[in-house]
Amino acid sequence: MSTRIVVVGGGTAGARLAQRLPVTLLGEEPHAPYNRVLLADVLAGRYAPEVIALPDAREPARLGVRAVRIDRVARTVECADGSLVGYDRLVLAIGSNPVLPPLRGLRGAALPEGVHPFRTLDDCLELRSVVRPGVRAVVIGGGLLGVSAARALAALGAEVVLTQQGERLMERQLDAHASALLREHVESLGVEVHTECRVSGLRQRDGAVTAVELADGFVLDAQVVVLACGVRPRVALARDAGLDVATGVVVDDELRTSDPYIHAIGDCAEHMGRSYGLAGPAIEQADVLADLLTAEPSGARYTGTRALTRLTLGGAQPLDLAAFGEATARPGDDVVQLTDATRSAYRKVVVRGDRLVGGVLLGDLAAVGSLAQAWEGDEALPDAPLLHLLTHDGGS
Repeated sequence: MSTRIVVVGGGTAGARLAQRLPVTLLGEEPHAPYNRVLLADVLAGRYAPEVIALPDAREPARLGVRAVRIDRVARTVECADGSLVGYDRLVLAIGSNPVLPPLRGLRGAALPEGVHPFRTLDDCLELRSVVRPGVRAVVIGGGLLGVSAARALAALGAEVVLTQQGERLMERQLDAHASALLREHVESLGVEVHTECRVSGLRQRDGAVTAVELADGFVLDAQVVVLACGVRPRVALARDAGLDVATGVVVDDELRTSDPYIHAIGDCAEHMGRSYGLAGPAIEQADVLADLLTAEPSGARYTGTRALTRLTLGGAQPLDLAAFGEATARPGDDVVQLTDATRSAYRKVVVRGDRLVGGVLLGDLAAVGSLAQAWEGDEALPDAPLLHLLTHDGGS
């Protein structure tokens, strides 16, 4: 008798596993699985929603079905519609939730009119329905998601203000110079950027947002507010089932939870103390688990992912960006930088001993293929001059 594999979650990780194996996929969203990375392009009008659909699963998915309880003894999943789904192996791919900042005027799950998270296709379509040329939009959060959202809103003709509590945009991925170049580009799109500013509250009238208050007393008028403050693993279903949970659902190198019949992959999973929240690790985890769940023992193990961040920002002169590892050097590290101000191009790598530990490229990504290969392989670098790392195109 074949093993009944049930996957809860139709995001990147769950959809990838369903492409590899015959599973019962329970997707909470009503939409077929889609590429979340491209949501900003849907918001900007570059792609129609159907264009970002992921390849079909091997078995038809059950969409619009929310799992509410796991019975580990009976090995069943109870759904909100009252149905029970039995499993031999259960895979949690339930993703993450947007972080809602602790602001005055933002209490509970119900958001004021005009305040939107930016995490799902429904979030994206809702934003598209309310944003018109001239609408004043404030994006809270200057990381990868916030920058992407601000760019998309500007493309729709909105008057966009981007607020970032930290010193610079995308500070987790970029060094100071790269972030400054990114800021110049974002401002060239018509976006007003505020860094080192803390949002303290929202003003409302008749249940609709009217302004964003900053901690220094400054007030930003707003008809639309986008919350892009990061994500947090969804763990309630796992915690209620008695599984070990830290920040995410704790898994071992076989992506097993504390129950050997339940696995977790993607944004909800925490491996070796780390939850990634990125598409690359989700796909790699799904592939490893697919190998582990096949009939023949594969010996596959998940040892972590070295994730490369890539982003393309539109405009009259589009800007391509790639970043990986540690972009800021420690004492004793070797650093190579190349800057071409006329082309707004910047390339930098950080080498520690004989290992490439990080880098960032803006405007010119010709070397990204060879750099990513060297970094992901974590192998000793050749004795060639370090400049070679930034000038070799690696066939990319």
